[in-house]
Amino acid sequence: MNAANVHKLVSETFAIEAEAARRAGALGFMARALVLTTMPHRAVQGNEFTRTNGAFTLSMLAPSKVGLPYGTIPRLLTAWLTTEAVRTKERQLPLGDSLSDFMRQLEMVPTGGRWGSITRLRDQTRRLFTTSVSCFYEEEGFEGEAGFRLADEHVLWWDPKSPNQTNLFESFVTLSEPFFEELIQHPVPVDKRALKALRKSPLALDIYCWLTYRMSYLNKPTEIMWPALQVQFGSDYATDSVGVRNFKKAFLKRLTAVCLVYPEADGYS
Repeated sequence: MNAANVHKLVSETFAIEAEAARRAGALGFMARALVLTTMPHRAVQGNEFTRTNGAFTLSMLAPSKVGLPYGTIPRLLTAWLTTEAVRTKERQLPLGDSLSDFMRQLEMVPTGGRWGSITRLRDQTRRLFTTSVSCFYEEEGFEGEAGFRLADEHVLWWDPKSPNQTNLFESFVTLSEPFFEELIQHPVPVDKRALKALRKSPLALDIYCWLTYRMSYLNKPTEIMWPALQVQFGSDYATDSVGVRNFKKAFLKRLTAVCLVYPEADGYS
């Protein structure tokens, strides 16, 4: 099969995947900048985090008293933000009539306590909405950078003790202009059913979104070395040979799960 036929097949497969999700009412979107590189999988020390994918580098900076977003919740939040921005074409997005209403949109079950879903959602929402990012691209003879906050403003009228209570004032987030433009100009289509199935693993979510993006432009087989993948995805692993082996083992385990919910990518992964 020549390159043109491969490109046509991949493009058609990508379109079919998006159309299948659309027919099922499950079509969502993810921010391209957070697909090319990824957020932390676990809590990290400090308030700055950097990921690299080839010539592209994403640096995240959060207020020291708040901290960086990490885990699955910021990924689900970002998918929701992108989907709503694409759907409404509005920077200011309402977050539901109540806390439990918004959690249902994320397909989360409200649970209380220190480690409950309500506490974790409030914490990760604040972390994500106060984060600034810098997108830097550098190759021989060229470099460029764009930096912005994810949100200009957010107001949360959420009472953790009464998640079902409808508030007099509506909670909302106002996306920054640069982030909003990034979302609506370069959204990556995803199937919300896949996000739900993979939500227990931030690495699995990252792999799924990345493969979905690659399927949109892949026109020939491409070999990616494990150390390069580790720089892009493996923030929790050492960079020595042992760390690369451990990352490879974890990546392949999650890739198997991803291919179960996204079989179209199996032949290209």
